[in-house]
Amino acid sequence: MPTNGTNTALKLQFGLINHENRYLTAEAFGFKVNASAPSMKKKQIWMLEQDEQDSQVMYLRSHLGRYLASDKDGKVSCGAEKPETDCRFLIVAQSDGRWALQSEPYLRYFGGSEDYLRKRYAHLSRAEGEISVDSNIPWGVDSLLTLAYLDGRYCLKTSDNRFLNHDGKLVMESSRGTSYTLELKAGKLAFKDCEGKYLTPMGPTGTLRSGRCSKPGKDELFELEESHPQVVFQAANNRFVSIRQGQNMWLLLTAGSPAIFVLECPGINESVTTVTAGYQSQNTTNGGSITNRSPLHMEKKPSSLNDRVQYPLYVAAFLRLAYQPCLDMASALRVSVSANQDDETDMETFQMEIDKETRKCMFRTKGGNYWTLVSHGGIQSTATEVAANTMFEIEWLGRRVALRASNGKYVCTKKNGQLAAVSETEGENEQFLLKLINRPILILRGENGFVCHHRNSNTLDANRSIYDIFTLHFSDGAYHIKGANGRFWYVSSSGLVCSDGDTPEDFFVEFLEHGHVGIKGKNGKYLRGDQGGTLKGDGDTVDLSTLWEY
Repeated sequence: MPTNGTNTALKLQFGLINHENRYLTAEAFGFKVNASAPSMKKKQIWMLEQDEQDSQVMYLRSHLGRYLASDKDGKVSCGAEKPETDCRFLIVAQSDGRWALQSEPYLRYFGGSEDYLRKRYAHLSRAEGEISVDSNIPWGVDSLLTLAYLDGRYCLKTSDNRFLNHDGKLVMESSRGTSYTLELKAGKLAFKDCEGKYLTPMGPTGTLRSGRCSKPGKDELFELEESHPQVVFQAANNRFVSIRQGQNMWLLLTAGSPAIFVLECPGINESVTTVTAGYQSQNTTNGGSITNRSPLHMEKKPSSLNDRVQYPLYVAAFLRLAYQPCLDMASALRVSVSANQDDETDMETFQMEIDKETRKCMFRTKGGNYWTLVSHGGIQSTATEVAANTMFEIEWLGRRVALRASNGKYVCTKKNGQLAAVSETEGENEQFLLKLINRPILILRGENGFVCHHRNSNTLDANRSIYDIFTLHFSDGAYHIKGANGRFWYVSSSGLVCSDGDTPEDFFVEFLEHGHVGIKGKNGKYLRGDQGGTLKGDGDTVDLSTLWEY
């Protein structure tokens, strides 16, 4: 409460100067923004307003009463009449007194050299025995890090149950060297070690270890992001669903000149020809299909190939994107979603993102594209934004799942392995095995607290302020849950969930809401926390007592 007799928050007025000593300017015409003014006048004055709900979030209002905003692509405008989502900014103070403005919803930096900051994710590097901070996207189980609270401090634990020591090494046991104090700076976390130094990425691979700084700068600040479930699907043909194609296809996309390929026929050395695609500059692609396709013709092999790129071609496919940079096969041709692979790689792994309102799922590839429903019921991985056609409803069928697309049809596996949403009813060809691959451990929190071993019995509590870590073991569409003592969960005849089983019992994990799962026992009942804080396996419906953060 202010002591000056008023309760109105102070709204600061100031000017913003970039690295070229130019002022941020709000123009009246078109509500455009530039940074060209050499001095501060009316157009260069901004007002800072704090968000009422989140004190870390700020809004910048121009002299025109309009709010600065940045969209998901980084485009800046200043036409919003009231604070909106795109107007939310974080102020990141620098050691030299300057500010960096960061878009709160999109995490992009505004203006100056800070625009060139690139976000990197930490992950376990098994070969080097360290945590590296050099990943563009968090993908797979190695990107999963657990923040464990031990003896009043925090430890960073990798997916293979090792602790990060302050010297960058991974060790099996926690100790003074693996314990850190958390500090909150500008909405981000800093990890202070036992010697007063801070964790920071070092070296070419960004090895995470304590540096020399006794005060955290931008290189010592980290963000914790929600880890979406990542899964693989196995279809009725026992193949894994993938965005890999069945044959090797190579593509050269050029700008302003024909795309020239060399066709190397197996077993033929002399009569090698080139295949030339003479596309016009206005040709485009639409949803991965070729439009305005010009004829292909064969030519004799040229005497010199110095200016041409040779590729083996087994299936010829030619696209022309006018005035665009060269693209590789991953971005151009890996669009069909098919059950055609015998092994699991990143191309067979998909991130499940559950819409908070509809509770429908989007499936995202490592390249950032989403599955989407296209014409004639086809499923492709070409969508770059979430839309109605990218949403799928999951039906949980015990050991298997069925997917229903936005056209109301079930997704089936065709004879050639391609996925298509064309089935009216669910049968064997519409069923998939879904395997969670980035959650080897399980930490559950319900409406009343964490799940933890009961102190004096073999049951489990569901109302504790501390948690126990359990491990998940996949078994043909079901999961076995094991405690640190090596014993398994099971549901007793009285409906209690016990944790001292000698043999594993099947449980079924259902991703029902954003950030929450339901877990069914083999009796078909959901696990729930009762009013007394005991974990039971007798829930009939999905409600707050049967939903678990994980």
